[in-house]
Amino acid sequence: MDKPRIADVRPAVLDLEEGSYAYCTCGLSTQQPFCDGAHAGTDFRPSIFQMAEPRRVALCQCKMTKEAPFCDGVHKLYTKDD
Repeated sequence: MDKPRIADVRPAVLDLEEGSYAYCTCGLSTQQPFCDGAHAGTDFRPSIFQMAEPRRVALCQCKMTKEAPFCDGVHKLYTKDD
C-alpha cells in the first residue's frame, strides 16, 4: 500500500478538546479520522497532533491534504473510488 485509502470525500467537522490526538494517515481506520492501528503491516504511521485549546476543526478524510490533519479542500478533486 503506497498511497492512502480515501476514507471519505468530506472532512470530519468535530469539536475537539485540548489534548493530543492520533490522526489516521492510511485511511484504513474504522475510527476515522483517528487512528485505530489498522495501518499495521503498512509503511503508514499516525500523525500525532495537539490541540492547545478546545476548538471546532475540519479534519481531512480524503488523506490528500497538504495541511494534515486539517482539511484544505482538496477532497473536491476526488471521489471515494479514487
